Amino acid sequence: MAKLRKWVAYRKIERSYTRYSKVRGKAFVKSRPGKKVIKFDMGDLKGGQDQFDLTLQLISKDAAQIRTNAIEAARISALKLLEKTFGRQGFYFRIQAVPHHAIRENPLAAGAGADRLSTGMKHSFGKIIGTAAQVEEGKVLMSVSLPKESEAVARTALKRASQKLPVRITIQKAN
Repeated sequence: MAKLRKWVAYRKIERSYTRYSKVRGKAFVKSRPGKKVIKFDMGDLKGGQDQFDLTLQLISKDAAQIRTNAIEAARISALKLLEKTFGRQGFYFRIQAVPHHAIRENPLAAGAGADRLSTGMKHSFGKIIGTAAQVEEGKVLMSVSLPKESEAVARTALKRASQKLPVRITIQKAN
């Protein structure tokens, strides 16, 4: 069974060269994994955030990489509370941290006979094991737009989402 490595292995923002081309022979990264974050805009999509009085934002206090599985877990936990409280149309929820960065690892075989399976660190470009969003300090990760009287519910939803993310956060009103 495939297992995720610890976040500590990928938390630093390191910009490795990940040239991706439509022409497979010219691309260094030969393939990209599928998206794990299903939706980026949820709720009342026709009106958008302009129809609501209040917009709260989840803002990062740290610079780090956030993997797609953490973003999807945060999305599910916040959306569950919002849909339970307001139905499907009483809010607008948007994820603004988009995972584009390819995370790679050079798997090394261990055990008996491993010397014939692995080339070690020679030509170790690495195999893509997932994607992550590179987040700088002060970047908006998620935003929720609601009627003004529902601020407590919005703060609770963003607080639940922040517990799934590996960075320190703050919740602020949008200007």
